Amino acid sequence: MKKVEAIIKPFKLEDVREALSEVGITGMTATEVKGFGRQKGHTELYRGAEYVVDFLPKVKLELVVASDQVPACIEAITNAARTGKIGDGKIFVTPVEQVIRIRTGEEDEAAI
Repeated sequence: MKKVEAIIKPFKLEDVREALSEVGITGMTATEVKGFGRQKGHTELYRGAEYVVDFLPKVKLELVVASDQVPACIEAITNAARTGKIGDGKIFVTPVEQVIRIRTGEEDEAAI
């Protein structure tokens, strides 16, 4: 099993959710986060005053999938989230040792 974390632009969330659903991945957690990478924020004008917005709004997706689903998951996220502009995001894949469904006690891939 692997944990796939993706940081994407907020307006791409629905597209990514649909793309993942099409490849058979239905469960995920989405969190509104703020951050920056190479994008390094931007300057805005408010009531005549200029100020720098360092942290940009993003959405963090977290999914735990079977190891054989990882390539399809990555491809779905990449294709749906890509705009071709700076700040499209990142995908991180890490191993998961154990998963337990609290309600039933199911473990590992049965609990996903």
